[in-house]
Amino acid sequence: MTTTPTTMPELFGSLVFTEETMQQRLSPASYAAWKKCITDGTSLDISIANEIAEAMKQWAVEHGATHFTHWFQPMTGVTAEKHDSFISPIGGGKIVMEFSGKELVRGEPDASSFPSGGLRATFEARGYTAWDPTSFAFIKDGSLCIPTIFCSYSGEALDKKTPLLRSMDEVSRQAVRILRLFGDTETKRVTAQVGPEQEYFLIDKKGYAQREDLRMCGRTLFGAKPPKGQELEDHYFGAIRPRVAAYMKDLDEELWKVGVLSKTKHNEVAPCQHEMAPIFSDANSACDHNQLAMELMKKVADRHGLVCLLHEKPFAGVNGSGKHDNWSLGTDTGKNLLKPGSTPSQNAQFLLFLAAFVKGVDEYQDFLRATVAFAGNDHRLGAQEAPPAVLSIFLGDELTAVVESIINGTKYTDAGKRTLEVGVDVLPAIRQDNTDRNRTSPMAFTGNKFEFRMLGSSQSISGPNIALNTMMAEELEQFADQLEKAKDFQAELQELIRKVFTEHQRIIFNGNGYDDAWIKEAEKRGLANLTSTADALPAYTAKKNMDLFIKHGIYTKEEIEARAEIHVENYVTTIGIEASTMSDMIRHQILPAVSRYASDLSERAWKKEQTGVSAKYERTVAKQIGELTDKLLDAAEKLESDLKAVPSDSVKAMDYTHKTILSDMAAARADADELETLTDRAYWPFPVYSDLLFYI
Repeated sequence: MTTTPTTMPELFGSLVFTEETMQQRLSPASYAAWKKCITDGTSLDISIANEIAEAMKQWAVEHGATHFTHWFQPMTGVTAEKHDSFISPIGGGKIVMEFSGKELVRGEPDASSFPSGGLRATFEARGYTAWDPTSFAFIKDGSLCIPTIFCSYSGEALDKKTPLLRSMDEVSRQAVRILRLFGDTETKRVTAQVGPEQEYFLIDKKGYAQREDLRMCGRTLFGAKPPKGQELEDHYFGAIRPRVAAYMKDLDEELWKVGVLSKTKHNEVAPCQHEMAPIFSDANSACDHNQLAMELMKKVADRHGLVCLLHEKPFAGVNGSGKHDNWSLGTDTGKNLLKPGSTPSQNAQFLLFLAAFVKGVDEYQDFLRATVAFAGNDHRLGAQEAPPAVLSIFLGDELTAVVESIINGTKYTDAGKRTLEVGVDVLPAIRQDNTDRNRTSPMAFTGNKFEFRMLGSSQSISGPNIALNTMMAEELEQFADQLEKAKDFQAELQELIRKVFTEHQRIIFNGNGYDDAWIKEAEKRGLANLTSTADALPAYTAKKNMDLFIKHGIYTKEEIEARAEIHVENYVTTIGIEASTMSDMIRHQILPAVSRYASDLSERAWKKEQTGVSAKYERTVAKQIGELTDKLLDAAEKLESDLKAVPSDSVKAMDYTHKTILSDMAAARADADELETLTDRAYWPFPVYSDLLFYI
């Protein structure tokens, strides 16, 4: 067994089969073969796989592991795993611990029980998991976890990792073409770099257990506004309470053990809301690590008698939780391609990559919006804690001034009052920290990266990053095709940058995204305002979007259609579960409770009046409760009736659910929340907001 880590460097990655560990435990030839597989995409010989598997097994057993599992990311949005022990019988009632290269590189989970969007019929069960050698194996709960892709018997991607890896390869290919035009002969690979900030709520487990809506749906379906919410603005960055601090310390250590670069922790705006932010890593690792982080947040919370809520809006009336996806491109030589340079040539390159991003967001704004469209996020987008549903890019005043100078062909004066002609050879120096922060922007440039702020806290980050990578690959390919043929590179480069910014400047907006005037202005600019999931999901199968992903080999036509179908079904199913839970709580908890209270009030009123004492309170409140009880019963009956009428066609069901079921739920909630304000706390059947939000 290995020794217990005693220092932070020893703790970090102690449960990860890292490159350093591989180098120590593999023969030089096998280690070199693995490295070549990573850098050049070559396949591994089975003998090499066998040696790696044996080294992995020995290392895992030394760390207490007894099982191995292929750890994959099906289209459920969470991870999946099937565990097999290392034991193998040798006769005489004895066993040995074995793990082969074949078991390492391939597994066979049942593919019929995961969402496939029609790619697989129920009777077509065979699916395959295949080792992703670019993502390190790790130990979790006594099992060696091997990150893998997941595909069907006929090869269709059934997971979120496969298209992410495809998109990373494609954006790298196109970015390297651009770099060669600027004389960069050293860079071999460009990697999408991602840092996903993760917001979450912590509540006491006892209160959670008493709320059917939290247990079934992850959010409260009922809840009147408490006397205090977030009005005092005293929670954001406030002192962390001891119970939460103990949780955060435990969480950090668990994350560090499995190699997650947990860096920042703090209180968020809403009571009981917090955030964890990691250091940047490649998009593949970032996605793996974020899935791990969400799982560990919940597990660690349980140890502390807490529950971690990742729903985008668990409590009405206070801020919901998002996941800010910080995205950039980095070279294998250590350069950030979205970092402004200090020389004219560097800035020309930076502005070309910036132009590609601006053009891509403008052209594929509807698809980017669709990647963050699901039932939970609808409660958050457009509110005061999240960007509006309209895609726009924030560049900041200085960078916007540079762009406008390029568009207008005018002189640019920087903050230091230096006047420069805006041409490729004399592009102005642009400071890295050239922007303020704009929390209302869906896509904000923050000095050397873009912060995609529309993601919901519970979702996998793979979909949005697949879209960012692919749209960027498309624009860079167009640029490379044009510039590689240029007779006068400098002149054509300058004209290309000017043309792109001119044609796509409508997507740039530095103002207040919460202002109603911006929504009107966005409409004038022709920007899409897809306010709900039902509005946004059709973008998945819009021809231009399908053509994009098919062209670059990210999805086949069938794969993208399947994903669209899965998202639609998930939306309808999620709201259906919420509506059924709401009906159950109304009939079996709220109505019986308020009826008992009204009955007791009436009885008390009668007794008081028999002795000549006024019973105004009892009579008044009993009457109000009686009237609201009737309304709530009517609302519940309408909800239940409408639930039975959901169309069988998935697209029609989505539209019906959005327009009818959500409206029914809102009406029922309004009556129930008003009843809560009238009912004695001793009678109300479950904890209220003040119990949940201000307990720990």
